[in-house]
This record gives sequence, structure tokens and C-alpha cells, in this order.
Amino acid sequence: MLPNQFFKMLSDETRLRCLILVARENSVSVGDLSVALEQSQPKISRHLAILRQSGVLLDKREGQWVYYQVNSELPGWMRKVIDGLIASNCLKKEYQLDINNYQSIKKDA
Repeated sequence: MLPNQFFKMLSDETRLRCLILVARENSVSVGDLSVALEQSQPKISRHLAILRQSGVLLDKREGQWVYYQVNSELPGWMRKVIDGLIASNCLKKEYQLDINNYQSIKKDA
């Protein structure tokens, strides 16, 4: 994937939020992402499909659940961008509700 395609894909806020949460948590189910981001499951699934088709995310089925994780074989520059997104304090503040929602799901599980 070329850099312009990667950044264009991340220009959608829902995809960016999905990627940040999956990268932070290592493996996240579609259902948990839907609850954490307060979006419908079909909408989250559509965005995850784009991230998966691009090779940025990988999916793994466990029974009826599908979990997503960042592809460990991404080029170094992509991994650095994703790591930078996770480390960004301003983005953490911007998407803190997503993180709190996800942690609440995991605490209640």
C-alpha cells in the first residue's frame, strides 16, 4: 500500500478510531469495538473490512466472534505511524471515551 492510500484510508474518523483502539489493545472483537465507539455493528464491520482488505488489520474467528489485530508484517513506516497515533497525548484525550468504554466492557466481562 502506498503512503497516500494509507493516509486516505485513515482520513475517515471511524476507521482511525478503530485502528487506534485495536492497536492499543492488541486484539478487539467487532462487538466490543461497536460498543466502545458507540456505533452500529454493521458500520464498524464495514470500516474493519476496509482496514482488513488493505492488509492493515488481520481478523481471527473464534466461534461466533471475530477479533481484529494489527498486521505484524506491516512496513516499518506504517508501524511507526500507528505507534505514533497510539502514543499521541492529544489523540488520547480526543478518544479517551473510546478507551474508557472499552475498559468498562472488559471490566464487566
